[in-house]
Amino acid sequence: MLDIKVDDIVTFKKKHPCGGKEWKVLRTGADYKLECTTCNHQIMITRATLEKSLARKS
Repeated sequence: MLDIKVDDIVTFKKKHPCGGKEWKVLRTGADYKLECTTCNHQIMITRATLEKSLARKS
């Protein structure tokens, strides 16, 4: 299980359409709310999907 907290920066394996790979964690729980550090787009993602898509945690 991942130890991800609010304000952590996570890096995905695939790029966002804007070209960014890094996301800031805004909310944790069963779902995560993330914000792209490049274009400020916000998404909600499930814990399972996040763990599968994660390249690393900064």
